Amino acid sequence: MKGNLIIISSPSGGGKGTLIREVLKTTADITFSVSYTTRAMREGEMEGREYHFVDRATFEAMISAGDFLEHAEVHGNLYGTSKSQVEKVMATGTDVLLEIDVQGAATLIGKAGLDAVSIFILPPSFETLRTRLTLRATESSGDLLIRLRNAFDEVLRYELFRYIVINDDLTKAVDDLRTIIRAERLARTRQNDEIQAILSGFDASKHQFENL
Repeated sequence: MKGNLIIISSPSGGGKGTLIREVLKTTADITFSVSYTTRAMREGEMEGREYHFVDRATFEAMISAGDFLEHAEVHGNLYGTSKSQVEKVMATGTDVLLEIDVQGAATLIGKAGLDAVSIFILPPSFETLRTRLTLRATESSGDLLIRLRNAFDEVLRYELFRYIVINDDLTKAVDDLRTIIRAERLARTRQNDEIQAILSGFDASKHQFENL
């Protein structure tokens, strides 16, 4: 059985990265897909952990080669999800978490034949979002302004997503996210092989009772 593809998105500063890190600590059979980006590495980041950092020429060559499941230009930088990386992990039965921007998520959600679990992380207010972005101090004043302006349109895309997690209380939001992941694993279509094996046993027992 293939793992689930779980899309997690929010405006910048929505807290999706923090929630994902907490879920990965406490949830089995799940992994994080490391995306590619052309943006500069921030202080404290590491190649291959937060992102695969590449230049624009390399990224564009990967687009031409069809290497991406999705890709988008956001806040002036390119971001993309490796198709082969995701498919390889899912084939082992492990769920794959994608932390992607709203534009990239919209592309994936609308992709024909792609069965994905989509989750939107909604900040409790614009003021909270602005405070989080300001306090993390990872962008220049110009980049910060772009992200804040984009947030007004990005929050309105929540309707594209199957689930909404309001990130007001960290503990509750992490628990909500874990609950969604567990619930999706219990879907009837995800357990079909096990269900059929159990029903075969019932069928054998039924014949025994009919002959009594």
